[in-house]
Amino acid sequence: MKTYEYEILSFPMDRKNSLIEMQAALNAKGQIGWEVVSISSSEFANIGHTAFLKRETSKAADVGGQG
Repeated sequence: MKTYEYEILSFPMDRKNSLIEMQAALNAKGQIGWEVVSISSSEFANIGHTAFLKRETSKAADVGGQG
């Protein structure tokens, strides 16, 4: 059975290069196995974005005694 771990990253949109920095951060996470599952944006007051990532863990869980 596959198991996953999750990470949440926040990206405030308060600087001119914020989207470029967000892309660089997500690319760096992708290089080490993280995959973006979803991104939530707040257009109100240009607050920013929250990215939800997951990656498969190296150990499989022994669920229900099956293994």
